[in-house]
Amino acid sequence: MTRSARPIPARVRILSAILAVACVGLAIVGSVTFLVQREQAIAGVNERLKTQVESLQAVAEDPTTAGGSAAEATNELDINTYTSIDDYLKAVVARLVPAGNEASVALVDGVPRWVPSTLSGFSIAENKQLIDRALADTKSGATKMGTVATDEGSLRYIAIPVSMPGDPRQGLYIRAIDLGAELQPVTFAMTTYVIAALVVLAAVGVVGWFVTGRLLSPIRHLRETADAISISDLSARLEPHGNDDIADLSRTVNSMLDRLEGSVDVQRQLLDDVRHELKTPITIVRGHLELMNPRDAADVASARDIGISELDRLARLVEDIDLLAAAEADSYTVSPVDLAALTARVGELVAVIPDHTWTVEANAEGSVAGDNDRLLQAWLQLADNAAKYTPAGSPIEIGSSSGPDGARLWVRDHGAGIPPAARVRIFRRFDRAHVHRTVGGSGLGLAIVDAIAKGHGGHCAVTDTPGGGATFTIHLPLSEAELPAPVRAGDVVLQREASG
Repeated sequence: MTRSARPIPARVRILSAILAVACVGLAIVGSVTFLVQREQAIAGVNERLKTQVESLQAVAEDPTTAGGSAAEATNELDINTYTSIDDYLKAVVARLVPAGNEASVALVDGVPRWVPSTLSGFSIAENKQLIDRALADTKSGATKMGTVATDEGSLRYIAIPVSMPGDPRQGLYIRAIDLGAELQPVTFAMTTYVIAALVVLAAVGVVGWFVTGRLLSPIRHLRETADAISISDLSARLEPHGNDDIADLSRTVNSMLDRLEGSVDVQRQLLDDVRHELKTPITIVRGHLELMNPRDAADVASARDIGISELDRLARLVEDIDLLAAAEADSYTVSPVDLAALTARVGELVAVIPDHTWTVEANAEGSVAGDNDRLLQAWLQLADNAAKYTPAGSPIEIGSSSGPDGARLWVRDHGAGIPPAARVRIFRRFDRAHVHRTVGGSGLGLAIVDAIAKGHGGHCAVTDTPGGGATFTIHLPLSEAELPAPVRAGDVVLQREASG
């Protein structure tokens, strides 16, 4: 059996993504900053080298200064105030003193001849690599600027050829700047930036680790709770903290677990009730079959009749259980239900129930949001229940009304009534107001009515009827449309002659 690889925790994935984006962003910013500063430093070096041409021209025009107005730079300097190239180059080297990180040398016929007496920078008189490169670049007599890598580092230089009429020798002035030293502030700044970026990334990692752990803790608790839940124990719940999306997820999961636990409890109770109710007919049938005398035809016929009767009761029980399960399944087709039409339809249907006088006392106008068939089923169930427990010949009234608190569908009988202590438990499965069964039935009728009412967001209630009896009422919330006051139906009488 191949063992599956352990998945990477979401905490690690989120933190890795954050650090990767931050690292790329810091690297891009640092690289762009370094390149811009480096180019600016190199541009400054180039400008300093280019000014050497103007400075040499100034020395040639005025031997007393090294500044003044700069004449247009040419590839070959015409010198009229000096007697020889040696004099001119000596004056140039003496007056154009190199700054820090700079060096200069004057060559005559390729041989170093003059160097600054004040060495504020560094010496390049013996740097053969630089001198050979400068001589090679200026063979054509043109001023050249370039970069050369030497044992002393990378040098940026300018080589300016110098000639004088009447002097056959060729002079060359070289000015060099140490690029490494010039770029050292940029390198130092970049090094500082890298260290700071690493510190920032470490801080982001530490803070992100704790923040993501806190944010994802409900998900971790959700997994632990899901592992701990079993069919025997559904009481585990999450503890939502805060008001973010994950806290809402915790509350949603808790709500789901509440519904699941309630559903499981209902199913368990239903199974317990069904098991209890099935014991009686099974015991009765088995007892009569065991005591039956097979040779006695009358005894066989009696046992057969009892068995069929109990099986019929079992069939009715199964049918009622199926109705109750459907009523509790919330499988309703919600649409506007016209109260007047629903009341009229119930009045037509209950008129065929014998032994009672049925009267529609009130007929409300307006509508409620619900399932018309389910509401009709619940109302007829109340009517059938009233007919069973009301003495024959007694009147029974039905009606509907509406008000600010909702709509009401009621059935009023004039029977024995319901004791106050039993008004809650009569809506439970297989429960009755009276312990002794004087009327047949499965004990699920009122439970079905209560399930339908709750499925519509309402509830059932029982009150006393003036003069004796009980009034069963289904309370329903109103739909969006405002309902008018109930309308009396003029005590329309729907009567069927009592049979028998």
